[in-house]
Amino acid sequence: MTRVTRTDELRVRLLGPRAVGSGATERSRAYRLVGWLGPLTFAVIGGILRFWSLGRPERLMFDETYYVKQGMSMLRFGVEMNIRDGLEEPDELWNAGNQDVWGTTGDFVVHPPVGKWVIGLGQSLFDPTNPFGWRFSMALLGTLSILMVGRAALRLFHSPFLATVAAFLLAFEGHHFAHSRIGLLDLTVMFFALAAFCALLIDRDRSRGILARKVGVLPAGEGVRYGPWLGWRPWRWVAGVMLGLCVGTKWSGLYVLAVFGLMTVLWDVGARRAAGVERWLVSGLFKDGPFAFLAMVGTALVTYLVSWTGWFRSDVGYDRHWAQDNPSESFGWIPDSLRSLWEYHRAAYAFHVGLDSEHPYMANPWSWLVQGRPTSFFYESPEGGVCGAERCSQAITSLGTVPIWWLATIALVFLAYHWALRRDWRAGAILSGFVAMYLPWFFYQERTIYGFYAVSFVPFVVLAATFLLGLVLGRDGDPFWRRQTGLLAVGLFCIVVLLFFAFFWPVWTAQVIPYAEWRWRMWFPSWI
Repeated sequence: MTRVTRTDELRVRLLGPRAVGSGATERSRAYRLVGWLGPLTFAVIGGILRFWSLGRPERLMFDETYYVKQGMSMLRFGVEMNIRDGLEEPDELWNAGNQDVWGTTGDFVVHPPVGKWVIGLGQSLFDPTNPFGWRFSMALLGTLSILMVGRAALRLFHSPFLATVAAFLLAFEGHHFAHSRIGLLDLTVMFFALAAFCALLIDRDRSRGILARKVGVLPAGEGVRYGPWLGWRPWRWVAGVMLGLCVGTKWSGLYVLAVFGLMTVLWDVGARRAAGVERWLVSGLFKDGPFAFLAMVGTALVTYLVSWTGWFRSDVGYDRHWAQDNPSESFGWIPDSLRSLWEYHRAAYAFHVGLDSEHPYMANPWSWLVQGRPTSFFYESPEGGVCGAERCSQAITSLGTVPIWWLATIALVFLAYHWALRRDWRAGAILSGFVAMYLPWFFYQERTIYGFYAVSFVPFVVLAATFLLGLVLGRDGDPFWRRQTGLLAVGLFCIVVLLFFAFFWPVWTAQVIPYAEWRWRMWFPSWI
């Protein structure tokens, strides 16, 4: 019989009953194999679907008109340049393969540079005049995120089956699919936020293991007043870099930084309490908190500033020399480049909060979860009966896979219950994604906003749905009939998701179909 040590007892308390023992699930070869193979399989399948005919339509669509040009401008000039004065129809020139569209002055853009660098990277690897090149990076990030969400689910649920289900759901999620095939910024926000979340999950497991080991070697019965220091926590630094890149894509990443930073400190507080630390609250806040702030906020700030290197090195970037033209007696001690950058940020922020122009596809955040008003990225009516009907349609609509989103909406009630009343940390972790990337939009309801912004938190939508499916599946110790019934229900739901994806495939991939068939897929008037 294997002797259970105090360290083992603490590991069970901090990491769960599967964390100890030679027969533990986490340590079994099958667990590791399926935990990788399941999510990896659907990442490959999802990747094939995302890269297939990635260049269709062979033209700029929706806001690619801004970000694709800006991505190439970053490669050539290090900053976003203005379109040349007097140039008419720059999109038509671009679509024809002529990228000589820029003037000689920097452009005023309202999003930081990281997302445009990401798009530009794909353009640098392939023919920059080919739509495949300017959409490549998004397809790659979309594919990688399928594997990442599966691995995150494995750490949350300790179930290779549920990890595979989570990867399956993201592979066939419509919002995620559509954004993986267009050169916009929002999938990049999603990717770096998810990467930070994954890093913090790894840090949680590693730090709790360290805490169990350090407390466990103390003599039995000896009290621990403040508990040990848990080290430099390298995965927190990784999370800080990822969050800096997230903020460097869109400023909405600041909410992610704040919520995830609070979440990881609360995890430490809970860990110290579970380990028997006497002053667990003070220790968690003041012993772990400052290092968490340094690793995450400090690293994110440095990463964000580094992302502006092209602007710092440029002489033509927008407002690059504003400080030299506007000297200050009060803030003259601040370098001119930083004062100029601050002014740029002030002007961009004023633009963001004042944006209230009408748009046919603007959508209040109340409608996002139920897919009330999806965004049309592309729509044309090809002539000539090419679809075999008198009238044809070719469309790309950022519509989520409805069964997933509706199930996740229901799951929010269960998540709130399990977090608030059953102290389930997994529910709180999933809710953090909604709090960080969905809830803030309710403060900007007067602003022009769109339903496709919801792609930033689609991994948490998938994890919420997976959480509820895990409840349906049941526990390992449940009766055989209960487990079989749960497995059947989960399987049927996945089949429904797959059928929905197949049905809506044409309006995610710009297939030319009869107008009547397009209308069949527009279930509600608000979808048109």
